[in-house]
Amino acid sequence: MKKFFRILLWTMVGVIFVGTFVYLYMNSRPKEERYSVVSPSRGDIVRSTVLTGTIEPRDEIEIKPQISGIISEVLVEAGDLVKEGDVIARIKVIPEASQLSSAQNRVDVAQIALDDAKAKYERSKMLFEKKVIAREEFETSEATYERAVKELAGARDAVRIVREGVSELNAKESNTMVRSTISGLVLNVPIKVGSSVILSNTFNDGTTIATVADMNNLIFKGNVDETEVGQLAVGMPMTISIGAMPEEHPSAVIEYISPKGTSANGANTFEIKAALSDLPEEGLRAGYSANATVTLRSVTNVLTVPESVVEYSGDSTFVYCLTDTVPVQKWRRTPVKTGLGDGISLHVESGIDSLSRLRGDKIIE
Repeated sequence: MKKFFRILLWTMVGVIFVGTFVYLYMNSRPKEERYSVVSPSRGDIVRSTVLTGTIEPRDEIEIKPQISGIISEVLVEAGDLVKEGDVIARIKVIPEASQLSSAQNRVDVAQIALDDAKAKYERSKMLFEKKVIAREEFETSEATYERAVKELAGARDAVRIVREGVSELNAKESNTMVRSTISGLVLNVPIKVGSSVILSNTFNDGTTIATVADMNNLIFKGNVDETEVGQLAVGMPMTISIGAMPEEHPSAVIEYISPKGTSANGANTFEIKAALSDLPEEGLRAGYSANATVTLRSVTNVLTVPESVVEYSGDSTFVYCLTDTVPVQKWRRTPVKTGLGDGISLHVESGIDSLSRLRGDKIIE
C-alpha cells in the first residue's frame, strides 16, 4: 500500500513539473502580431489653410466740421443709415470779438454810404424828371445807390456769418450744418451736444463728428504665417466663415498681400486683404471675427492611402504590402513615391496600385 502511494505521489510531482515546463515554454514564445489591412482608394486631396481675421469696411470715412464751434444738435447715432448730403449735426459758432467788431464796423460804414447814395439818387431823380440834368448823370447816381444797397446787405450777411456761421444768402450750404460725404452706416458718433469742435488745419486733424462706412463694400482683413505666405497670390479665392453668422459663407478674392511682415509673440505674419462678395442682405456688422479658408493645392481622382500607413526613412517613404496570411501575416517593405497630402490622406504616385493590401494599425487583443 505504501508503495502505491509513493508511486502516485511521484506521478503527481511529474505531472506538475511537466505542466509547469509546458506552461513556461508556451508563454515564452513570441505572440503573433496582427495588423489591420488597408486598401488604397481613388479620391481628391485638397491642401488648404485657415486664416483668422475680421470683417471690415473697405473705407471708414471720418466726417469733419468745416468750422469751429460748439455742437448744438446731433441728428444721428451709431447704427443709423445715412445718405450723402444728409445733415448729421449742427454747430453753433462762438464769434471772436475782433472779427465781430470789424464786421459790425463794415455795416456802419455801408449804412452811411447807403444813406448818402440814397439822398443823391432821390435828388438826381427829381432833377432828371424836371429835365434839369442829363440821363447819364441820373443813371450814374442810380447805379451808385444800387451798389450801396448790395454793400449793406453783404455787410449784414458778413455779421451773421461771424456771429452764427450761417449766410442768409446761401443758408442751405451753411458750414454750421455738418453733412455726410458718403452714403452708408454710421459706425461711431464720438461727440455730443455741447462738445467743442475745431476744423482741421496745419496743426491738427480736426474733430471727428461721425464715422460712416459703406457696408456694401466690405473686406476680410487677416494675417498669414510666413511659412504659408509664399503659397498665396493676389486673385486666389477664399471661403469666409463668420462666427456670429455660422449659416453664412460669403466668398472672397485676395486683393492685397503685405510686402512686409510683422512680428508678434515670436511669429512673423503678413497682412492680407480680400474683397467680399455674396454678402447677406442684413445682419452683417463691421468688426465681426471670421475665418478664411484658402485652397493652396489640390489633385483630383488620384490613388490615396491614409498617411498613417506610410513610413518615413530619411528622404524615402515606404509602405508594407501583405504577401501571405498563412500561418501568419507576412509583409514586404515597399518603397513608394508620394505627392500631395492633407494631413489625413496622401497621394501615392508610384510603387503600389489599387489592388495592393497595406499594413494598417496594430490589432490589440
